[in-house]
Amino acid sequence: MNLTDLRRVSVKQQLRIRFNLSNGMECILNEHGVAQVPALRASPAFNLEEELAGAKMFLVEPVAAEKNKAKSAPRSYSRDEMATLAAGGGAEVSHEEHDE
Repeated sequence: MNLTDLRRVSVKQQLRIRFNLSNGMECILNEHGVAQVPALRASPAFNLEEELAGAKMFLVEPVAAEKNKAKSAPRSYSRDEMATLAAGGGAEVSHEEHDE
């Protein structure tokens, strides 16, 4: 699972995905596929792809529910669960790109 896989899932399923970095900061991958580190105040001294490789837990928030004012709590995913979700989301995107 890499950052591109998570971006596809976040855009396709309108999710906000959060994970902690090794330096104590948090990365938020928004529903537009943009990775943000809100606490970052200068050029990063880390590689986000490498930080993702070390992430163990992910917090996933559905954005669509937020827009509809529905109460949907964020859900925690382990690395394996997130990889499964990313693989499924990536397959859907790939299928649509090859639609005849």
